[in-house]
Amino acid sequence: MKLKLGIFDSGIGGFTILNSLLVKNKDVEVLYLGDIERNPYGEKKTEEIRIIASEICDWFNDKNLDALLVACNTTNSSALDIIQDRLKIPCFDLINSVTEVISTNRIGVLGTSATVKSSSYKNIIESKYKNIKVFQQSCPEFVSEIEKVNLNFERINQLSEIYLKPILANNIQEIILGCSHYPLIYDILRSKIPSEIKIIDPSIALINKFNKYFNNEVKSSKEKPSYADVNFFVTGKIEEFSIKVSNWLEINKKISLVNLRTDTRFP
Repeated sequence: MKLKLGIFDSGIGGFTILNSLLVKNKDVEVLYLGDIERNPYGEKKTEEIRIIASEICDWFNDKNLDALLVACNTTNSSALDIIQDRLKIPCFDLINSVTEVISTNRIGVLGTSATVKSSSYKNIIESKYKNIKVFQQSCPEFVSEIEKVNLNFERINQLSEIYLKPILANNIQEIILGCSHYPLIYDILRSKIPSEIKIIDPSIALINKFNKYFNNEVKSSKEKPSYADVNFFVTGKIEEFSIKVSNWLEINKKISLVNLRTDTRFP
């Protein structure tokens, strides 16, 4: 049976979850929603993030999904309760999934300002494991840089050094990429993080949890992912998003424009 899944993110960060899904799963149909018009979420107020989450749920509600994969850490940390309450289907999130794969006592988390402010990673991990200490670092400019069609590698390298220096000073043993955009610059981050420190991509933990829940047959990782049954929807900038799909996923797909806005309190 082919499962119908929703994936949403403020932009291209969800590509990391999409790739982790398709590397291991054949029988899935995916509706990918990118809220490009309001990207990035990480510097928005909690109230606005919760309104956005409600609007996203309203859009997905009549799509007959079997499950939702919450690809946005910021929404995950500020509005997961809204998503779970409104959709009434299995919702797989990054933060709760990653708690199952950590294995050391000193954990670092890189995240957006909103994710770090919420302390969701810190609170959930430290409440589950009493002997673990979590250190957080906000990276406010990463998402806007990663979302650019032409990456400014010099700037990303500069920001990486700025953001990593304080968190590495805490003698961490593992570091969680607490924003779905960050694995897209994994190679840059890996080059600046000591090799003995494990980098954790929560998208892999999320997909493992999803497959376990549905008892899915996992395909060989040697097979290339197929995007034939993936449909992309965005709230703006279709041409720009199409270029990003081509650049990051190396495919050409139709991109459909949708309108999510029902609340006019925020521009």
